[in-house]
Amino acid sequence: MQKNVIIEKLKERGCRITKQRLILLDIILENQCSCCKEIYYKASRIDDGIGTATVYRMMNTLEEIGAINRKNVYQLAPAEEDFSDEDYEIKLEDGSTLMFTNQDWQSVIRAGLIAGGYIRHEEAFLVMAK
Repeated sequence: MQKNVIIEKLKERGCRITKQRLILLDIILENQCSCCKEIYYKASRIDDGIGTATVYRMMNTLEEIGAINRKNVYQLAPAEEDFSDEDYEIKLEDGSTLMFTNQDWQSVIRAGLIAGGYIRHEEAFLVMAK
């Protein structure tokens, strides 16, 4: 969803478009943040007046208007989908990049899911967002 569409939906709900909301919206749209804490850390570097409650309220509001769907952050793909020819480039904050083959990326995602307690030993398959 484009930024201007989200802003219009927020206005329709009676939300004021504050500097803090715009900062959060930019961070959410420009980054692949995996959790509210990550968004908070990025936002607090820009405006130290943004608290965690502000981030959680904004995320809830964005979910309510259909701009985001936090429940589908980690999706499992049916086994028949094949992205074996895909390579993945990860851009880091310092400007450097990491390149992953599909197999390596699958390993990174699976390790993160296990470390985060989302899965134990189940197989996980990458789904490309539509």
